Formats: sequence, C-alpha cells, structure tokens
Amino acid sequence: MEIKWLEDFLALASTLNFSKAAAERNVTQSAFSRRIKQLEAWVGASLVDRATYPSRLTEAGVKFVPVAQEALQILYQSRRNLQKEEGSDAKTIKVTALHTLSFTFFPDWMNRINSKAGPVFSRLSPDSGSMEENLNSLIDGECDFLLTYAHAQVPLLLDPQAFEHRILGHEKIIPVSAPDDTGAPAHRLEGATKPFPYISYEKSSFFGQLLGEVVGPALPPFQRVHEGSMSVGLKAMAQAGWGIAWVPESLMTTELSSGALVRAAEPNWDISVEIRLYRSKDNRRPIVARIWQARDAAA
Repeated sequence: MEIKWLEDFLALASTLNFSKAAAERNVTQSAFSRRIKQLEAWVGASLVDRATYPSRLTEAGVKFVPVAQEALQILYQSRRNLQKEEGSDAKTIKVTALHTLSFTFFPDWMNRINSKAGPVFSRLSPDSGSMEENLNSLIDGECDFLLTYAHAQVPLLLDPQAFEHRILGHEKIIPVSAPDDTGAPAHRLEGATKPFPYISYEKSSFFGQLLGEVVGPALPPFQRVHEGSMSVGLKAMAQAGWGIAWVPESLMTTELSSGALVRAAEPNWDISVEIRLYRSKDNRRPIVARIWQARDAAA
C-alpha cells in the first residue's frame, strides 16, 4: 500500500469526480483510476460505486475515509517530529522575549547557551506589548521559552504544575529625566511645586502593571504626557525632555554615563526585578532539555 493511494482516495472522496480528482493530484485519469483500483485491491473491498454518475462512495468507502485521514495525519506528524529531532529543526529554539531583553540580555545569553549546549539556531518572537499575549505564546506552545522580567507584585498566571522557571539575572528600573543646563534633572519626582510630567507604560504591559502596583500609590501628583509599551520608546521621550520615565538600567548605560539622562529621584524609587526564563514541563524536545540543563540555562 502506498501513501499516494490514500491521498488519491481522499481527493476522490472530496470531489466525487475522477477527472477533477486526477487533475488535483496532477496525474492522468487512467493512472488515477488504476491507483484507486490498487487501493481497493489492498483493502479487499470496493470503495467507489462506478455505476452511478456522479460517482459515489460505497458503504466501505464511507467507512474508510476517516481511516485514511487518520493514517495520513499520523504519518505526516511522525515525519515532522523526526525531522525536528534529526533535521535542522532539532537545533532551533523559539523564544518569546520582552522587547528590552531581546537586545540587552538575549544576545549575550545566547552566546553562553551556544557554547554550553550548541550549536543552536534561535528564532525570536516579537514582544506583543501585552503580558497576557506573551504568556499565551508559551501556554499555546508557540514558543519553547519565555524570557521576561518578573516581580512578586506582578504575578505571572502560569500553573506551576505545568510550567517552571529559572532566574537568569536581575535588573533595576530607574526613574530618569533629561538634564537641564546645569546637569541636574530637568524634571524631578520629589520636591516639585506642580505635577511632574509622567511618561508612562500601557497598563497591559509588564512595566505598566509593575509601576501601577509598586510605585503608583506613592506617586506625587503628575500629568501624563505620553504612554507606550516599549522601554526604548519611553527612554527616547525622556531624553527629548518630555518628562520622567522608569527605564531598565541596562537599556541606558551609555546615556547615564554621558549625562544624556540623569536620575530623577532618590534610589528608593528604583524597582528591582528578576530576569526569568520559563518553559513548559511538557516540552520534550531534546534541544530544549539541553538548554535547560546547561548550568541553570547559562545564568
């Protein structure tokens, strides 16, 4: 029995027309008819009633349709799984990463991973800006790993029985402003006589939820001047003088050292977060297991 016989039969079951099914399968009608007869000989029953026009399936043919569909599905899925294990996909990992981490942390981390568990080919999924959608990409199996910030006051709604994580590092989120002519912050969080201009994150983003929970209740009066989901955009707005933004320290090391951005508040307004890597416990791909075991994922 050949796979193409099953594919031919399902094409015929769909069209109930020998000429259309043959054209769909890109073979002559005579060759197509011969292959259907070969399948019937292998099954040991007539699958098509050729005495009617248009053709119709026999009772045996109707019963054989789901059998053929399931057989092909199993064969194709098995082939895909083997290709993933043995072919180029065996070295590929798919990662969903928060936008900032995708270029402040991910490149060096992948260097460490590649040296310990490589060779590895990585495919990075874009940050949607929404924590819920980022989590869903892991829950739905669209990625092998989720690289994200984490904080106790922003719970990640992942079942600990189904998902696990490693802490890869730590980060400080710092309130910054552009400097004035003297090098002091042009906008200050403390001691202002009027509401300070606030560059905020969208509420659905991780930092939007973090700031709302951690510093929101203690903030002095403010005037919201801009809202965005990406730290790099908020950093640019702060550097252009629009107001105060909380930005990951690793994203602005050059600007802080050059004085292009300065602290807008005392260090007690900083927020410490963890850098975490999440995976599904059900993900049994060998490359995923190797990375997970590579000295705590090359923390």
